[in-house]
Amino acid sequence: MVFIETKFKGLYLIRPELLKDERGYFARTFCVNEFNSHGLNPNIAQCNVSFNEKKGTLRGMHYQIPPQAEAKLVRCTKGSIYDVVVDIRKGSSTYCKWLAFELNEENNEMLYIPEGFAHGFQTIKDDTEVFYQMSEFYASEYACGIRWNDPAIGIQWLEGEKFISQRDLQFPDYTP
Repeated sequence: MVFIETKFKGLYLIRPELLKDERGYFARTFCVNEFNSHGLNPNIAQCNVSFNEKKGTLRGMHYQIPPQAEAKLVRCTKGSIYDVVVDIRKGSSTYCKWLAFELNEENNEMLYIPEGFAHGFQTIKDDTEVFYQMSEFYASEYACGIRWNDPAIGIQWLEGEKFISQRDLQFPDYTP
């Protein structure tokens, strides 16, 4: 695996190294030793799959607060997503800033999102599937969110119709 540190400390784009032959390819997508060597949280408490029927489905912006703050490893296994993170670590030089990445079944890239980030995505294609590995169990009492179009954050989402759950529509603006 190739670990590419982004402009946000602790946030990594990870590219599996594909070993190709006449059958297709083989790639490692997770290794405790490699995560430890990069100072990343290797704990996996829970894995989740999100299937999204419609292009334009927007999920986010989600996070959990301590003591259930979670790191995530996100990969798009089918289709394509515009994956967005917001740094909500007070004292960080990138506090309240956002970054976006395209993750899709062709590039096989993954995003390692450390604790202290809000996360969401918008589907670029119909029938898109996203696989998450989480460092902590989901705990509803610690689950939080930021409104997807919070003007103080200013995320530039993709154009077009958006399909958003009632829960996500009701998230508040972030209070720095």
